[in-house]
Amino acid sequence: MSRPELRVDTDRFRSNIRAVRDRIAPSELMIVLKDDAYGHGLRWAVEAAKGMGVEWYGAYDVRSGVETRRVLRDTGRIFAWATSTDDEVDEALRARIDLGVGSAEYLARITAVAERLGVRARIHLKIDTGLHRNGLLPDEWDRTIDDVREGEAAGHLQLVGIWSHLAEASDGEDDEAQNLFLDAVRVAEQSGTTPEALHLTASAASWWRPELRGSVSRIGAFCYGVRSADGPDLVGVTPVAELTATVVDIVDGNAVVGIGAFDGIPSTLAGARVGTPAGARELLRIDATTSVVEGWPGMQLGDSVWIFGAGEHGESSTTSLAERIDTVGEEILTRLTARVRRVSTP
Repeated sequence: MSRPELRVDTDRFRSNIRAVRDRIAPSELMIVLKDDAYGHGLRWAVEAAKGMGVEWYGAYDVRSGVETRRVLRDTGRIFAWATSTDDEVDEALRARIDLGVGSAEYLARITAVAERLGVRARIHLKIDTGLHRNGLLPDEWDRTIDDVREGEAAGHLQLVGIWSHLAEASDGEDDEAQNLFLDAVRVAEQSGTTPEALHLTASAASWWRPELRGSVSRIGAFCYGVRSADGPDLVGVTPVAELTATVVDIVDGNAVVGIGAFDGIPSTLAGARVGTPAGARELLRIDATTSVVEGWPGMQLGDSVWIFGAGEHGESSTTSLAERIDTVGEEILTRLTARVRRVSTP
C-alpha cells in the first residue's frame, strides 16, 4: 500500500510571506515555526523563508531554535519563548538564540548561565497583559526591569525585546492589553533605551488590528495559509499543504483510500467533503489505516484523493475540516503521523 503524502508548495509559501509582509508593513515579520513549522517541516520552512530575506524566526523552544540556527548559520534572529532547563539555556546562548522571559526565576537562571559562559544573553521580557499564559504581572514589572538593568551593567544580559500574548477575546480586551503593554515599554524606557523588538500581536491581530502591531509581528498560521477558525479567507493567502492518498480498492461503488485514523485523521471527520479527479465527494468512513470515499464515474485504482488542500479538486481546507470538530486548522496538520510522507515542490 502506498503511503499518503503531505505535499507542501514552496511557491505558495513564498507568495503567502509576501502577502503577509505587505499587510503588516512597516512591522517586521517574525515567522513562527512551532510544531515542526505547523507540520510542514521546519527545515523546509526556514530555507524558504531565508531565501525571501526573512530576518526573524519564532522557534518556540530551544530544540527548534538550534535546528533553525543550523539552517540559518550566521544569519537571522531566532526567538525561543518556552521556559527551558539550564542545559537548554546553555545551548541557546551558544547558538545565539534570543530567549523569552516570563518570570523572575527564569531571568535569574538565564543570568547565571550567561555569567558562567561569559556571554550576554539577549532576552525579550514578557508582560502579562491578561491572557495569563506566562509573563510577569504588572506589579512585578518595575522590580524585574531593575534586575535586567543590573544584569546589563554586569555584562550578562541585553534587553532586546518586550512582548506579550493577546487573548483576542474581544477588541475591548485587546485594547486594554495594549495599554498595559505600552505602560511596560514606558517603564523600560525610563532606565534605558527602547528595545528593538516590541511584539504583541500574532496572526489574527497582526492582520486585522494594525493599531496593535509593534515593530515585530509574530505570524505562523497565516504564512502557511491556515486561516483562523470561524474567520474569513485572507486576500493573497492560500493553503500551502495538501494531503493526498491513493485509491487502493473499490468496494460497492465507493473508493477505499490508503489513509486512516492511524495516520492522524480524526474519525469524526466522516461526512466531510474531500477532493477527487471528479470533484468533491463525501468522506463516508475513516477506519484504522484506510478510509472510504463516495465513488465517482471512471474511478480507478491508483487515483489520487485530496483529504485537504487549496480546494482545486473540491477538497476542504484544514480549517474547514477543523470547524466540523470544534478545533483549529493547525491541529489537523500537526496531528499527522510519521507514516505520512512529506514532499515539497519548488
